[in-house]
Amino acid sequence: MAETKTNQEMSIEETLEKMEDRDSSLEETFANYELGMKMVKSCSDQIDRVEKKIQVLAEESRDGEF
Repeated sequence: MAETKTNQEMSIEETLEKMEDRDSSLEETFANYELGMKMVKSCSDQIDRVEKKIQVLAEESRDGEF
């Protein structure tokens, strides 16, 4: 199966590249850091929601509700 990147993954990578740019000012780097942290939190929240759904489905499957 081919690996594809989500828009969020690409955005995080683009933000990281901007932070690594030596020509960026401290303010730009900090702004990109804040943006990156918000994107990471969003991804983490999505993962948490999916994990909870998987737990519910697994429990339903064990209980014969599936």
